[in-house]
Parts: sequence; C-alpha cells; structure tokens
Amino acid sequence: MRQSTLEELARERGIRLPRGLTDGTALQVEATRRGWFRFQRLYDAARAVVDSESAMRRILHEAAQDDGAEGSGRLELQVDPTSYAPFVGGLTPAIEILLDQAEISERETGVSIGLVIAASRTRHPLDARTLARLAARHTGRVIGFGLSNDERRGVTAEFGPAFRIAKDAGLLSVPHGGELLGPRHVREVVDSLQPDRLGHGVRSAEDPALLERVVEAGIGLEVCPASNASLGVVEEAHHVPVRALVQAGAQVALGADDPLLFDSRLLDQYAIARRMGFSDAELAQLAAASIRISAAPTEVKERLLNGVREWLEGPTDTAGPAPASQRS
Repeated sequence: MRQSTLEELARERGIRLPRGLTDGTALQVEATRRGWFRFQRLYDAARAVVDSESAMRRILHEAAQDDGAEGSGRLELQVDPTSYAPFVGGLTPAIEILLDQAEISERETGVSIGLVIAASRTRHPLDARTLARLAARHTGRVIGFGLSNDERRGVTAEFGPAFRIAKDAGLLSVPHGGELLGPRHVREVVDSLQPDRLGHGVRSAEDPALLERVVEAGIGLEVCPASNASLGVVEEAHHVPVRALVQAGAQVALGADDPLLFDSRLLDQYAIARRMGFSDAELAQLAAASIRISAAPTEVKERLLNGVREWLEGPTDTAGPAPASQRS
C-alpha cells in the first residue's frame, strides 16, 4: 500500500495511525517475539483501513502501477482473504474481487499479475484447508498457495494437508520459511510442505547440506534484504547471504516484501545487491531467476527475459533490472 493511500484511507475513516506508520522511517525491530509483535501491530493498523471492496481494488491496482513504473513486468501478490472477508460478504467474494481487479489491472497497466492465496500460522490448520480448496477453484489467475506470519507459531506439519490440496490442483507451494528461525525450520518446511519457492529461506545458507538439498530440489528463494534487516535477521541489508546462495546454485528472486513498512521497494533490493558487489551480469542473472521461478505464462517469461538481455547489452544502470516481483 502506498503511504499516501494509507493516510488518505485513514483520514476518511477517522482512524488514527501509529507514529511508526507516519514518521517516514523504515521499521527496525529485534528478531524476537517482542520485535515481531511490534511489526504485526503496525501491519494490522495499516490493514485496518482496508475495509471495503473499493479499498481492496485500489491497493491491488496501485501495486501493479508502482511495480510497472519500476520496470517490473510480473507481479505475484500474496493475500490472505480472511482479513477482508467480513467486509465484502465472505471468503469467496473477497477472492473474486481480487481476481476481477487483477484482470482489470493487468489489462490497464501491462503488468502480468498472479495471485497467491495464503493461510496464516496463527489460525487453525483446518482454516488453511478451506483456503486451499477455494484457491484450487481458481487455478490460472491464482498461481500458488502460501503460509505466512510468525514462523514460531503453529506446527508446520499440520499445514501439510492444505498444501497437498493446493498442489494436487496444480498450484505452486510458496510458504514463508527460514527467516526468523534457522535451518531447522527450513528443513521442516521442505519436508512438510514440498515448496516450489520459499519466502525468504535465507537461513539455509547456514547449513551447506540443507542448501544443497534446496538447490537440488529446484526450490526458488524469494530473498528480501531490506526486510531481513528491518526484522533483525541481519544487522544490515548487505549482510544477507545473497552471494552465498547464488554461488551454491540457488535460484534467487529479489523482493521487497512489504514496501510500506520497510520503506524499501523492489529496485532498492537491486541497489543493495549492487552494494554487495554484484556486477551487471550478476544482477541480470538475479532478474532472470525471478522470471524463471515465477508462474508467468510462457510468452510473458520470454518477453521479460528478452528485456533482461536488452538491459544487459545497453547502458549500465545504477541499480539493475527488476522484471518480476513476488510480494507479500
């Protein structure tokens, strides 16, 4: 959500926003339960303004506009419809609103859009099965099934049946994992949810054998350096082991996670990689990986990969290409 949109919607509803959402600085917390609570409190405060169909449509459309303005040609947006269902008549209408708006926004912005329906670790695994069945009814525009929220909540294996429902329907398994918790959690997610992509997964770099397993399985990693720094996973964004992951053969897609809270958009992640020492050719490889591990249609992938090659052959850029975005 754009900062200006958050403030406008809050004014219209008479909602007073916490200072952490209005002070113009990136969230910075420690990697503890207390730190996550601070993050979640701000996240929930921002989400509270999204209480209507029009607000849902606006946020999705503006996300496509903003990614397109940065040069991204594919947006895979993760959403948990449970939070919005009470305002629009239920889970099914919430999903259908998003599907309809994705169709409109793709047509109007030129950005290819896929949706990931995500369950929350803070809710019962049976709720996840309900969401998985709904997601399975809309394969095509819905491209994957995710699992979000604090990794320390819930039992990962108990969400396995929901992911099997989704995978049986042809959806990608794209849970979060390996951010706040270490390699053990990555292993649990890989064993229980058979991911095609991992949201984050950076802690796999701490266990060479596990990282080798991730690479051999072809599991893509959605790596969000600024987010990792804001949530205390690393001290500075450039400490995220992007190069170690790439050198091990992992398919890495840079992502911004939540630009509103972390004050860092997609192109900023490429700038961080530049500061890590990534060359133009290496930035192009990261961009290409983000396309290959996406669920974009073949013709969209080909067009975006051609764009990466054209960027690499043309004048250098201070940051780099950003053709595909996976966002929470």
